[in-house]
Amino acid sequence: MLEIRNLHASVNGKEILKGINLTIKDGEVHALMGQNGAGKSTLSNVLVGNPAYEITEGTVLLNGKDLLAMKPEERAHEGVFMSFQHPVEIPGVSMVNFMRAAVNAKRKYHGEEPLSASDFLKLMREKRKIVELDNKLANRSVNEGFSGGEKKRNEIFQMAMLEPTFAILDETDSGLDVDALRIVAEGFNKLRTPQTSAMVITHYQRLLDYLKPDIVHVLLNGKIVKTAGPELAQEIETRGFDWIKEEIGL
Repeated sequence: MLEIRNLHASVNGKEILKGINLTIKDGEVHALMGQNGAGKSTLSNVLVGNPAYEITEGTVLLNGKDLLAMKPEERAHEGVFMSFQHPVEIPGVSMVNFMRAAVNAKRKYHGEEPLSASDFLKLMREKRKIVELDNKLANRSVNEGFSGGEKKRNEIFQMAMLEPTFAILDETDSGLDVDALRIVAEGFNKLRTPQTSAMVITHYQRLLDYLKPDIVHVLLNGKIVKTAGPELAQEIETRGFDWIKEEIGL
């Protein structure tokens, strides 16, 4: 699925990622934890092709293809999806038109015929149920006037529509109350298949209680410094990150 080797990246001349090595296999969910400024969001932005980040060294392969050589839209069509920490509003662009354009662009990329209006609306109805997205929200402009929880729910709805093979959840739990967190997490779990994988960036154990990651990584100072099972997240919840920094001599 995803293979990252010795990845270095900078922003405005400052190196943020200092040699990331990470392999995520088909069907696996990996959690990425770390203090603010450690490089978690930088890694996600590099993977989706944000032009503000400069890759200075390393390789990233997605299903054997050179991810870093692809344009952002090509990465999306190849199956990469990112749920943003702060989803943007797009006034004047309806969710229906936005999602239909995105779905049909992906179909065109893969040599498939576009969905008819009736087939697309049927698909939208099916996917809305997964994250309990109100029909009124689905017919409004993208995220305009949505609460924080509605925006995050809308992100998972978009994921359901696009059916990515590799999803990045960048602090999707940020600002969610308990009920919204459960709905978003359950929606994500319903979309999991043996062929899909995910990288979940979070500060908190509560999201991982729902998502049940296979592997947990700790990113500090631009490098992955510790990798273990789900129990690592529980220990971080209890002890914080200082013990890991002492352990590795930071």
